Amino acid sequence: MTTLLHNRDLLPVVAPIAIGAIILGGWQVTCTVLAVPDYLFPAPSSIWHALCGNWPTLFHALLGTLKVTLMAFAIAVITGTLIALLFAQSRLIEISLLPYAIMLQVTPIVAIAPLIIIMIDDTFISLVLCAAAVAIFPIISNTTIGLKAVDPGLLAYFRMARASRWQQLVRLRIPSAVPFFLAGLRIASGLSLIGAVVAEFVAGTGGHSSGLAYEILQAGFQLDMPRMFAALALITFAGVAMALAMAGLSRLALTWHGTGGDDQ
Repeated sequence: MTTLLHNRDLLPVVAPIAIGAIILGGWQVTCTVLAVPDYLFPAPSSIWHALCGNWPTLFHALLGTLKVTLMAFAIAVITGTLIALLFAQSRLIEISLLPYAIMLQVTPIVAIAPLIIIMIDDTFISLVLCAAAVAIFPIISNTTIGLKAVDPGLLAYFRMARASRWQQLVRLRIPSAVPFFLAGLRIASGLSLIGAVVAEFVAGTGGHSSGLAYEILQAGFQLDMPRMFAALALITFAGVAMALAMAGLSRLALTWHGTGGDDQ
């Protein structure tokens, strides 16, 4: 045990697994001892059986949700980065457009998703736009901060050397923005999944069958709680997988960048 506690490679993996096993074990024992019916609160064993029994349907729904999530994430990254580059190059553009970006961030997606779904005939495109609207602000905010967080001495040196705005951007501002951009990616990846699920809930209430959110709605209507929890578990695992992927990408990018990723 002492060796494990001092092993920095194994501890981040073993510790969460151990806590999860304790929680699931306590959950299973509690439901079994108290004889809690599945339609109220299913035990982990019931959720596992529901997951295995409905795997083809749930897996297809998972692929649908991931498709929306990844497409929205890509759109948010590309669009948010371009907007941040504009903000960094022009103070006038930033002060003119930043309030609208903030308005987009603080407006609940539940409020605007029905409007987007009604206005756009293609359900998939409307879901992607809803999810991208949720995920784009961290990219804009973090990247803009990173592009401006340059060393004043280096900036003065570039100006003294009469470097063009393009040279300052490529050789100074973008390299300094890498850690901030990667932090924005980690936040946006989770928000894109949240946005996709919320948008699917809105579409599901309108009769559009798409993704895990629709499966959750259907399971709720049928009081099939194990199936509902199985769909929720898949959403959770998808979110964890995306977070781990972004953490690994950040570590690799920061190592290559020379910043170091031990604390990421």
